[in-house]
Amino acid sequence: MAGAFGLSFEQAPPVSVPYRFFLAAPVFGVLAGLLLVVEGGDALASRWTPQALALTHLLALGFMLQAMCGALLQFMPVAVGANVWRPAWVAAAVQALLLAGTLMLTGGWLFAWPALWQAAAPLLLLAGLGFAAVVSWGLWRTPATGMTLWTLRAAVGGLAVTVALGAALVATVALGLPLPLLRLTDVHLAWGLGGWSLMLLAGVSYHVVPMFQLTQAYPPRYTRAFAPLLLALLLGWSAQLWFNLGPVATALALLLLALAAGHGAITLWLQHTRKRKIHDATSRHFRLAMLSLLAFCTLGAACAVWPPLGTDPRTAVAQGVLALVGVFTPAISGMMVKILPFLNWLHLQRLGVPTAGVPNMKQMIPAAGLAGQGRLQGWALALLLAAVAGHRWRGRLAPPWRPLTRGWVGTCSARHAAMSVSASGCWR
Repeated sequence: MAGAFGLSFEQAPPVSVPYRFFLAAPVFGVLAGLLLVVEGGDALASRWTPQALALTHLLALGFMLQAMCGALLQFMPVAVGANVWRPAWVAAAVQALLLAGTLMLTGGWLFAWPALWQAAAPLLLLAGLGFAAVVSWGLWRTPATGMTLWTLRAAVGGLAVTVALGAALVATVALGLPLPLLRLTDVHLAWGLGGWSLMLLAGVSYHVVPMFQLTQAYPPRYTRAFAPLLLALLLGWSAQLWFNLGPVATALALLLLALAAGHGAITLWLQHTRKRKIHDATSRHFRLAMLSLLAFCTLGAACAVWPPLGTDPRTAVAQGVLALVGVFTPAISGMMVKILPFLNWLHLQRLGVPTAGVPNMKQMIPAAGLAGQGRLQGWALALLLAAVAGHRWRGRLAPPWRPLTRGWVGTCSARHAAMSVSASGCWR
């Protein structure tokens, strides 16, 4: 069965492969929200506090990486014909390592137990590099062509670099390696947000934005240039680990931010010029994500041009909130609310369930629930930014919305999984 967008649904992996990741991701969002409830002031005071490090990695490793691994395992065979070797086995092994590593890493910071986060490093290194290796094998062996494929290849390479840099950070602190810790942290962050997360978001968006939001296709010249430019700029900017680049590093950073902002602007332009003017939950989530991306890039450019702004600890925290909560969380959520009902429908079709017994995809997640979750997402972002910029007492306003927001998505995801389980027993 081939789709109108060149998708080969018959190559999709078993529904249990992406679902195990999609169900785990919201749980880490809830944990991040609970951490904000308990440690909101310290978690938002500086990027260097143990609470901030734990919060960052609950979102980046727990929510984002879980969801992105599941999406990639589902998307690769369908969109570019890249089959993964033993996907069910790979998914189970990678997720077990990710779950243990993420909980140990964040627990080690929260409970001031260095041995715990040091032990987490090899687990996460094995999970990240192992996943990247298996996925890369499929991506480089497929006969498919096109910029979506090349962007996915670059994104998986970015994941490998991010994980390796994270392990180097742990080794630098634990073993006293002679590496520049602050610059290494910044490069690790840049590859995680840019080389992996934004690269993957762009590659997937080339397919899902026109398909889900009924927009025009991304301009071909843009899709051909984005991944090579992003990769080249990241490699050049990363040279500051070994060389004092000075103004060159600032110029490269501004170019990186301009390229990222360009992706946000083009996506918003595609939304604005589409023929269908009615916006659903996915388009609203993506609009919030792209507006947050523009805000993140604007703030980053302001810091590069006026360095004193970057010395305020609130600036780095605000950038983190914009990136993790403003950009990637709504983008992932917006895609999940489309992907999950379709996976259910496709799975039930494969089982031969009579058409009359298959619910409409719009019935699987009520529109009112999606609208409410979207509003909570927007309010959570606004209140978190207010908590960073304002008085200390405001830090207690935003956190209660976070577990509610994530819990709402988690409830919808659990409902989808329960439907598939009850229909097929696919998890047995």
